[in-house]
Amino acid sequence: MNNELLELLKAQFSLRMQAATQQLGNTSQLGKVRRDIARVRTVLRERAMQS
Repeated sequence: MNNELLELLKAQFSLRMQAATQQLGNTSQLGKVRRDIARVRTVLRERAMQS
């Protein structure tokens, strides 16, 4: 899960840079990646609370 989170954070950074340089065609990708990051963090938090 941590590896997936790192990959999503890298993807988010890349998309932000593309958006800043106006090379990003589909801006909805940013929202999708943000939601995916939130989902992964939620699962990690739930697992930490159970332990």
